[in-house]
Amino acid sequence: MGQARHGDTVKVHYTGRLDNGNVFDTSADRDPLEFTIGSGQVIPGFDQLVTGLSPGESRTQKIAAEHAYGPHLQEMEVEVPREEIPSNLDPKVGDQYQLQGNGQTFRVRITSVSETSVTMDGNHPLAGHDLIFEVSLVEIVAA
Repeated sequence: MGQARHGDTVKVHYTGRLDNGNVFDTSADRDPLEFTIGSGQVIPGFDQLVTGLSPGESRTQKIAAEHAYGPHLQEMEVEVPREEIPSNLDPKVGDQYQLQGNGQTFRVRITSVSETSVTMDGNHPLAGHDLIFEVSLVEIVAA
């Protein structure tokens, strides 16, 4: 069989690590990840990593933050006065919420809580990080 290319639907096994070696995601003990190369289903660097592999081949590569989840943007962090937080919520650092605004739904993570304010971060948790992926192409499902 040929090599994976743009537009192919593929199945891969992968492990993603940070520079410090911590695993943030893996398909080990799960079904392989199935996606179409170039469709926007995965980060751009992951598409590029899989492109050119033949079934059974593996590759390990560092994906720079700009080809992963982008830079960590300070403007995506907002400090909200405590009185603007609904009284039925008891936010704690690490909690995640879905918020609605401007006709969109977005996720935020609580990064700081004080008596007077709550800081929320709308960045993806992996924004600003270079990612190291080990990928093995299991199958080209459709070319």
